[in-house]
Amino acid sequence: MASMAYSTTVFTPSHDFTKLGTNPLIPSVPFIKTCSFGPSKSVIFQHHGFSQRTTSSIPPMFLIKPKSFSLHARAATEKTIYDFTVKDIDKKDVPLSKFKGKVLLIVNVASRCGLTSSNYSELAHIYEKYKNQGLEILAFPCNQFGMQEPGSNEEIKQFACTRFKAEFPIFDKVDVNGLFTAPVYKFLKSSVGGFLGDLIKWNFEKFLVDKNGKVVERYPPTTSPFQIEKDIQRLLTT
Repeated sequence: MASMAYSTTVFTPSHDFTKLGTNPLIPSVPFIKTCSFGPSKSVIFQHHGFSQRTTSSIPPMFLIKPKSFSLHARAATEKTIYDFTVKDIDKKDVPLSKFKGKVLLIVNVASRCGLTSSNYSELAHIYEKYKNQGLEILAFPCNQFGMQEPGSNEEIKQFACTRFKAEFPIFDKVDVNGLFTAPVYKFLKSSVGGFLGDLIKWNFEKFLVDKNGKVVERYPPTTSPFQIEKDIQRLLTT
């Protein structure tokens, strides 16, 4: 049988998609194996019996400005964010029903990403500006993308709260893709798909949840918190 040609694009842990010449569309997952740590940084993606080697640049669609705000939560999803209980950074159970009636911005964070400084700074600013109007930001540390959140919960908490003065809730480290995806992230992803369906692409992907606990918008990692501000304002006033 003739061999089948295949190509795709993947990350290695040493990649940071904020630099041109990398692609954020495939997250780091256990079956990606690094073949070279030299200048070429090539990888082989082994899946369904195929070996694939490839590099690529960021697709134009990932660099465009975020689309205008629209409410498109899937009607078929009966659950709301309030049906879930998660653990906070101190390993204590937190029922998300405590945030009923608030607008939520949910984001998977990392401490060593090229997007860390700008996102944490802007998230802290947005939270300070709108927390008394009904906004909550829920941050979920995740180490699945380039292993850029390797620290303990205590180290993550100290980093966010000391360096960036983050006052919004930070939760226990979670998986957002793969076999051990946290239930709350299964819900978020099933409510609103992204460029690659349900997969979270990288650190700092964002979900906006309305006052009824429904996901109404999803933003790629390159969308900054400041770019979401108008969408937040609209939900706060409805």
